[in-house]
Amino acid sequence: MEVSIKGNTHRSADTIEYMTVEEVLAKYSGMVYRLAYARTMNKCDAEDITQDVFMKYIKHQHEFSEEEYRKAWLIRVTINATKSLLTSAWNRKRVSMDEVEGILEGSSGLEKDFDNGLLYEVAKLPEKYRVIVHLFYFEDLSVKEISSTVGMKEATVKSHLFRAREILKKNLREEDFDV
Repeated sequence: MEVSIKGNTHRSADTIEYMTVEEVLAKYSGMVYRLAYARTMNKCDAEDITQDVFMKYIKHQHEFSEEEYRKAWLIRVTINATKSLLTSAWNRKRVSMDEVEGILEGSSGLEKDFDNGLLYEVAKLPEKYRVIVHLFYFEDLSVKEISSTVGMKEATVKSHLFRAREILKKNLREEDFDV
């Protein structure tokens, strides 16, 4: 099933419901934004990536036989877009305004974005763990779904989850959280 920008819908299989671009945007924009933010740790970059992902969705008019494939495609495109941004020469040489403000005020920019200590600790995880934790706990994907989406073996996803949990336990104990 795929839709055109004018709101006309096309149906490619009986297993998928009709959805306009607006419905797809309403249903998945939060997921795409949260994943982009989890990878970039920058609100502006996450917003730009979200916009880019949905522009690609509209432009390419992909056909999906099941709703889970649409979700997996959006996650994969989001991961690829953030990877492109994070590995670009421009990104490696820039300093965000949040970091500058944090230095000037004596605190990190992350503390402004997260009131919850747990989310703050998740944000401090290395990217390879942060993405897996985000997909598993915040997007409710199974290990198998994460494996196929990010292109890792299931055992690797499980070990990343285990290591991320260990790091979180250690860091949260140091912060006097009940773990």
